[in-house]
Amino acid sequence: MTSVKEFRVDEPATADQLGRGSFVFTDDYSVFDWGKMPDEIPDKGASLCTMGAFNFELLEENHVPTHYEGVVVDGEVVELGDALAAGVAPDEMSISLTQVPDLPFDGGSYDYDAYHAEAGQNYLVPLEIVFRNRVPVGSSLRSRTDPSDHGLDLDSWPDEVVELDEPIVEYSTKYEEQDRYLDPADADEIAGRADIDRLDELARAVNHVVTEQAADAGLVHEDGKIECLYYEGEIRVADVVGTFDENRFSYDDQQVSKEVVRQYHKRTQSEWVAAVGDAKDRADEEGVADWKSLCDRQPEPLDEDVLGVARDLYCAGTNAYVAADVFDAPSLDAAVAAARDL
Repeated sequence: MTSVKEFRVDEPATADQLGRGSFVFTDDYSVFDWGKMPDEIPDKGASLCTMGAFNFELLEENHVPTHYEGVVVDGEVVELGDALAAGVAPDEMSISLTQVPDLPFDGGSYDYDAYHAEAGQNYLVPLEIVFRNRVPVGSSLRSRTDPSDHGLDLDSWPDEVVELDEPIVEYSTKYEEQDRYLDPADADEIAGRADIDRLDELARAVNHVVTEQAADAGLVHEDGKIECLYYEGEIRVADVVGTFDENRFSYDDQQVSKEVVRQYHKRTQSEWVAAVGDAKDRADEEGVADWKSLCDRQPEPLDEDVLGVARDLYCAGTNAYVAADVFDAPSLDAAVAAARDL
């Protein structure tokens, strides 16, 4: 459970009213659930805000309810197109706010009954709804399930990418220290009043919109996730959707997402990555929520040239996705070629 967005509250949510606030997208990044890493990727925040706002406005055009209200420029809430026309790549997004109760952890388990008792009819659903359009080699899905679990006519997972005719939708925890995948029955219980079938429907709708837009830009949308709020019987898409942090995209078989930075750490800081995995395993065994307290290594900063490649990939990818020259960046072909050489 990590975030590299800052959260501002203008009007707090109450038991019976949505509030108002904003996300401020920073240039921080996180990999392996670590939280803020020791350096920043320039323009990453504006890239994610631009892409997220673009997607929310696409969703509204497709009648998908969201918590999005606009982007913030000089203190005013405006549409993304107005900000870009003024030469501004925004880094702040105005949103409706819901309640996020505490999720108690006691005796080695989380108390979702207490969460929902406080949440009432206005709350953030404590789930991430994950959708997958392909299953690459190394995907966690392969270690947790068999192809037959998803109606695939395969005896076992092959040593190649599996393209899916229909997306696979899964559920994982949102507010636990370590993400935990759930079967639909457990997810339904954790969702509280929010209907699990409606969550599935919204995830598929978002996936369809993002996949179509990505294809127009020459990108392949591999997988992603949504989060949702529940307010008086309605479920709305929340957080941010369809960005290079929330989702995985590729271009000419090269990742165009945070996955590039993640894989770079696996290659160049393998001892830290292994220590993170060991700490998470130990936390599970000992029933400890804060796994980072058990990790005996810290990540090292990245070289400036690596950060520059990551910056160009975010910015060139955003330019291509929104079909506009928002950032001074190389072509997507050039940015992808540089990332491939890392």
